[in-house]
Amino acid sequence: MSGDRPLATLVAEPWADYGLVDSGHGRKLERYGRFRFVRPEPQALWAPAAEEWRHDGEFLGASDEEGGGRWHLDRGVPRSWPLAWEEVRFHAANTPFRHLAFFPDMAPQWAWMRARLRPEDEVMNLFGYTGVGSLALAARGARVTHVDASKKSVETGKVNAELSGMADRPIRWMVDDATKFAAREVRRGRRYAGIMLDPPKFGRGPTGEVWRLEEGLPGLIADCVRLLTPESRFLVLTVYAVRMSALAIGELLRQATAALGGRVEAGDMAVREEARGLLLPTAIFARWSPATGSTAP
Repeated sequence: MSGDRPLATLVAEPWADYGLVDSGHGRKLERYGRFRFVRPEPQALWAPAAEEWRHDGEFLGASDEEGGGRWHLDRGVPRSWPLAWEEVRFHAANTPFRHLAFFPDMAPQWAWMRARLRPEDEVMNLFGYTGVGSLALAARGARVTHVDASKKSVETGKVNAELSGMADRPIRWMVDDATKFAAREVRRGRRYAGIMLDPPKFGRGPTGEVWRLEEGLPGLIADCVRLLTPESRFLVLTVYAVRMSALAIGELLRQATAALGGRVEAGDMAVREEARGLLLPTAIFARWSPATGSTAP
């Protein structure tokens, strides 16, 4: 049918410092450098490959749906430790939010964006967190505006830049509310060659601004599109932990970018399990790219 919208699957493969070792029965076992951790994973509906898992710590989730819980770590696990993806160096850490201070399933997105960059392109990373994605683009010569409401996350991003030997790269580290910053950039008449954004389901800005994904996303995407031109290289949207379809965010992005032309893809992000090669879904995404330019995967 002409109206069909095929969905893509982006698969993060294991690399030296990260791998999904095993999964099943609502949990997953991952390696982060020399350490292994167990975390809840509701989508791991199958049985694990191994009956027992050797690990250095486990996050035990709370019984409510608010995402609470706490880590139970062996004494040998430090507060943070260095990892690498390609030429980017950064610190992993067991955060109160159950993740490890970066999102390994973003690796295929980083590679896709890097393949489309031109020398000196100016890009923006909204909800940039600890800056691994920003550094992945800066490593290829991009000028980066990194925006996050958390001062602690932005400071961690600067530390990661130093660890990567990129403290002198042209990165603007902004502690700001992402929606307000994007709106101001529109009023300033700014344009970007690429934008990536990873908005949370719920959040608060640095001065108490409230963010709810379903309410705020359409307006934010509209502002992001106003910051692009038909010659821009990409807009990448990723969404975690929501009861929402990739079809929904794909249609939102198609409508918003209609005047730019180009192509919109949408689908699932997943990590390949090392034990059996099965795919564990982690997030949904939608991304725009122009009609011409690199076709690298």
